[in-house]
Amino acid sequence: MDLLKNIDFPEDLRRLAPSELPRLAQELRDFIIDIVSAKEGHLGASLGVVELTIALHYIFDTPNDRLIWDVGHQAYGHKILTGRKKIFGTNRQLDGISGFPKRSESSYDPFGTGHSSTSISAILGMALASQLKGDFKKQHIAVIGDASIASGMAFEGLNHLGVTNANVLVILNDNAIGIDPSVGALKKYLTNVKKGTAKDENIFECLNLHYSGPLDGHDIPLLLAELNRLKSLNGPRLLHVITTKGKGLEQAERNQVVYHAPGKFNKVTGNLAPKTEDRQPPKYQDVFGHSLVELAQENLKIIGITPAMPTGSSLKFMMEAIPDRAFDVGIAEQHAVTLAAGAATEGLVPYCNIYSTFLQRAYDQVIHDVALQKLPVIFCLDRSGIVGEDGATHHGVFDLAYLRCVPNLIIFAPMNERELRNIMYTAQLGLPGPIAIRYPRGRGTMLEWRMPFEHIEIGTSETLAKGSKVAVLSVGHIGNTVSKAIAEINLPIGHYNMRFVKPLDQNRLREVFQNYESVITVEDGCKIGGFGSAVLEFANEIGASNTINVLGIDDVFLEQGSIEELHRLAGIDAVAIKNQIISLLNA
Repeated sequence: MDLLKNIDFPEDLRRLAPSELPRLAQELRDFIIDIVSAKEGHLGASLGVVELTIALHYIFDTPNDRLIWDVGHQAYGHKILTGRKKIFGTNRQLDGISGFPKRSESSYDPFGTGHSSTSISAILGMALASQLKGDFKKQHIAVIGDASIASGMAFEGLNHLGVTNANVLVILNDNAIGIDPSVGALKKYLTNVKKGTAKDENIFECLNLHYSGPLDGHDIPLLLAELNRLKSLNGPRLLHVITTKGKGLEQAERNQVVYHAPGKFNKVTGNLAPKTEDRQPPKYQDVFGHSLVELAQENLKIIGITPAMPTGSSLKFMMEAIPDRAFDVGIAEQHAVTLAAGAATEGLVPYCNIYSTFLQRAYDQVIHDVALQKLPVIFCLDRSGIVGEDGATHHGVFDLAYLRCVPNLIIFAPMNERELRNIMYTAQLGLPGPIAIRYPRGRGTMLEWRMPFEHIEIGTSETLAKGSKVAVLSVGHIGNTVSKAIAEINLPIGHYNMRFVKPLDQNRLREVFQNYESVITVEDGCKIGGFGSAVLEFANEIGASNTINVLGIDDVFLEQGSIEELHRLAGIDAVAIKNQIISLLNA
């Protein structure tokens, strides 16, 4: 890596001759593969924009010129060329650099982009600010890729951009895939543009943008020439570039879904690291996916909906088995929720599977279109709680709090696969309104999980252990950590799997308050407004005088790290729970 070793910042890059840049691209690609193969992370998206990354930093005066990457997992090459090469091995690790652009990390990251489709709005805001400051020379570039252009927010930004004279260049990185293959009419249109069979009118020109392309996003001389030309123009522009996700690693090009974030792999062959042959419990999302197929085969009213996550959510199983009743709507969380609401008005039973962190983007629709109308939409919130290395933008720690305040909404968190299956079964039998079922990323606890479905009475909890003096109330999968902590103490400690955050099992809470001096609540969500808050509110309502300690996530944004490391930092690992119990026993 003779060229890359001498490049720490873009000014170093700009000293190279244009003829040297293709060689630098190969070195940068090899560097990304080398690190990600051993440390894991997002791979395919960054490999696909290596040449574009080099060309942008070569032509534009970053960081004075503003450059935003949307979605942020495209930005590994950008990070390496902007002062973070030597610490790139800490990517997505505790106390390391973030896996996404982050303002507090570098002046070259003018906007944080963990969620998709925000770049056009953000870059337009920056460009308008430059105009108001009298700076008409500063360039503003947004690279939007991995199917993010199809999101409603991206079109909101384009709609506004087209009626301004803002100095903005939108680069459409068209690789025909997000995490899963792109879907929808816009994908078909862009495919026709690439093939030269699109209708005469160009959709972007109709939005008053100066359009150029499509051009080969891996051809550095072509990129340099076109970016130089566009740099000399004023007003809103859009450059359409065609790239291959996973470019340069044959396995990643051939299997783009798997190599979006492949885990560890052989950097030479590209082969994935072998999985352990020991039997392991299934992932929660697979339990959801298989259970949904079982239910849908019996209940013909069931449909499945996901915004661009069929593989991650395992809705892919229903899409394969019953394709006419399973819908990937693209990166469009708001649409997904209201689509489910509309279907529910006609008697269908929609299971709307959205990652917890992404449901935040459809909060108004949950309230206005679903809960207000008491529509029985079944929200399945994957990746709830702390998710690990993706960090602050992806932790699903706010859902209990932001959903608990919504009237007519039931909230359930299964402790294991059995409870997930049973609440999915219960929900499709008929509910008076919507339900949110939140479960974590990763594996459950049961090797034998395909047991017959059973009905769960709404608002009921479960006694796991009886004791004296101290009782622990847990909600969700973290109850397994509580059980482990109690087992290590080897004293009679009460443990109750509350399951329902709303409605609370008030009879159980009265029983607990009457029989124990101290109560500990444990949740893998934010303490403010969460499950513990609900217990405190009820205790206050009935005048209970018990000591109630709430364990959960403090009023902070947790950064990246392994789930185990972050549970320890948040004080909700087995050691912290054990110490909390012992301190109350000794009080």
